[in-house]
Amino acid sequence: MSKERAAVGVDGLALPVLPPERDARVCARLVRVMFYTPGFLALLLIKAGEPTSFGISVELLMLSSVAAIVAGLFISAQSTIAGSDHASRVGTWSGTLILELLSVVPILCAIPSLFHELANSRLLHALAPGATDVALGASELLPAVAVFPFILYQLAGFGILHYILSRPMNWVVNIGILSLIVFATAANRHANYGMEKTAVSILVITMLITVFYGVLKLRQMQTTYDTHCPTKEAKEGGEGKDKVLE
Repeated sequence: MSKERAAVGVDGLALPVLPPERDARVCARLVRVMFYTPGFLALLLIKAGEPTSFGISVELLMLSSVAAIVAGLFISAQSTIAGSDHASRVGTWSGTLILELLSVVPILCAIPSLFHELANSRLLHALAPGATDVALGASELLPAVAVFPFILYQLAGFGILHYILSRPMNWVVNIGILSLIVFATAANRHANYGMEKTAVSILVITMLITVFYGVLKLRQMQTTYDTHCPTKEAKEGGEGKDKVLE
């Protein structure tokens, strides 16, 4: 069983509640998935070259792919061995936050509109003489359902936002994510690409600001924890040095 972190510092004040340790190898595998999948989809759309509304979808997919590379840099900086500093101890958490907000959110925003355009593209679905054009109807919204487990992932405390934002702010951010994705999808359905781009821009800028705040907050929390964490006396017969609780 893993050791419980200290909750009270040497000065009697409460220590920051840090996220649990995460397996950097699992996060690194997720980086590969988030790099290749949206990047491959973006290249296919560029090759297709139509329709007009593919533009914002390609941009979102490329952002998702490139952000995964940056997340990998943070994850690779993780270290808890001798000589590690405050920043290196939050590498995996910071990388995961980037994956959540700048890789997963953009692809969740892009997929509903992308599927709608692919399903209704006259160029990609040129009908043979006598063939019937079958409308998908409401079933086109099925790919958008993936956003709800992501919101549950965040609000149930699995995500990093749970540890860096207060509960009300966490709800505000996630409701904002859901609302902007729905608004962008609706704008795409009505061929209002200017409004869609505005909604997507607000979403991406908000995620970027949240990532900046989150990474700096994680580092500050780790610094505070390391500075005020109580020490445990070494057992008799040991080296006589205090050991810091993990």
